[in-house]
Amino acid sequence: MDFFKKLFGGGGDSSADKSGLYFYVQPKGCKEVVRVRIDRNNDLSQSDAGGYFVRKSVRGVDYKCNRTAELELTFDDQRRLQQSEVSGGALVTEADYQAWLASQAPNV
Repeated sequence: MDFFKKLFGGGGDSSADKSGLYFYVQPKGCKEVVRVRIDRNNDLSQSDAGGYFVRKSVRGVDYKCNRTAELELTFDDQRRLQQSEVSGGALVTEADYQAWLASQAPNV
């Protein structure tokens, strides 16, 4: 079972992920908050102006909201984050994501 968690990243500690950056996006008009992982080694594309960029379409799994947000990030030559923008949604905090997750847990 641990093999699959390591392979697919389930249950892992995001602070131990050296090449991954985590962003939390809430599509406009949705209650769901989506966690997005960006791999600085594999997801970035070289920009014509120098540095790197990445664009990710973000859509939750909640059937109540089918809207898509777009996360656009720019990085310098050392792959350090320089700018982040979200169209069709908002960038929120990890605390917002955790609060949304807690609201989805069944009341027992």
